[in-house]
Amino acid sequence: MTKKIGVLAVQGAFYEHIRTLEKCGVQCIEIRKKSDLTALPLDGLVLPGGESTVMGKLMGELELLEPIRALIEEGLPVLGTCAGLILLAKEIAADPVVHLGTMAIVARRNAYGRQLGSFQTIAEFTGGRKIPMVFIRAPFIDAVSADVEILAQVDGHIVAARQNNMVVTAFHPELTDDLTVHYYFLTLVDKALQKKKNLHRLTAIQVSDCR
Repeated sequence: MTKKIGVLAVQGAFYEHIRTLEKCGVQCIEIRKKSDLTALPLDGLVLPGGESTVMGKLMGELELLEPIRALIEEGLPVLGTCAGLILLAKEIAADPVVHLGTMAIVARRNAYGRQLGSFQTIAEFTGGRKIPMVFIRAPFIDAVSADVEILAQVDGHIVAARQNNMVVTAFHPELTDDLTVHYYFLTLVDKALQKKKNLHRLTAIQVSDCR
């Protein structure tokens, strides 16, 4: 069965994620309003890069913040890139505003400085594979909780991490031809689907035993 991945499409680089995910063989659903979250059962969610302040404001106005937070807290796998990382962070350095606040990391907005604008590099992602990384006015992660796994670092700064069902990158994997990050995210989707399948099977057995 084809996996169904929602992509937040209120602002930012959502089209590039859709194009990349379709290369991975999944069906994408653009999330623009609250009803899009329930139109089809979602197997995962992508929060793209863009302007995090604008995206957070739009999500609030469109009544998307609370239902997305609930889905993530219930275990829906989510990939947040650049602005998506900031949206997920429980704390943003030098900024009192928190958006979804589901991931136990401290994000630093525009961490590389506005003057740099953007840069590209090749660095190791989890598993030892080196991949291209595109940074555009990027954040990085200042601090993580004990249960957050660091997936990548550049110049001593954390630029990718995972906590349970949440994966974030400070760079834009959707702007390269490398599919490593998206396939990594989809492994979490597969694990979540298998867990759900096992739970349904166990529930069916329990119901059968009660007859």
